[in-house]
Amino acid sequence: MLRRPGTQKDVELSVPPSALDIDDSRLVPGSDVDVRVRCESLSDGIVVDGHVEAFFRGDCRRCLTPLAGTVSIEVHELYQVTVTDPDAFPIENDQIDLAAMVRESVLLDLPDAPVCRPDCAGLCPVCGADRNTVNCGCSVSAPDPRWAGLDAIRDQLPE
Repeated sequence: MLRRPGTQKDVELSVPPSALDIDDSRLVPGSDVDVRVRCESLSDGIVVDGHVEAFFRGDCRRCLTPLAGTVSIEVHELYQVTVTDPDAFPIENDQIDLAAMVRESVLLDLPDAPVCRPDCAGLCPVCGADRNTVNCGCSVSAPDPRWAGLDAIRDQLPE
């Protein structure tokens, strides 16, 4: 492709996370990482555009409900023979290796602390009841006054 700038090639594949050297408990066991990209040659490299999808699982950080979902990642990466861009990946032996790009994209976009829904009420700090399903009636003490400065800043931020 490097000898003919403007050449394009579509790549679609599904690979297990282990083939990408990803050992992360957040990925659903037995599910593959789906890669759909278009490679286009330039005079000094190859641009890779497309998206990567992976299935994940976890627990809601507020109420501990098990959840699962799909992370869909848009990718736009540059591969160069002589790496001049600090964000570019190298072309070695006239070949590009998508594994490093896919691994990096998946690991950076997997949610560290997912929530089941944006308005999740979480667990009661007194009795531990799930406040999404039960109104326990516990009296929650006033917030610590040391957090008042941060509360004021939070109230000024847009939603």
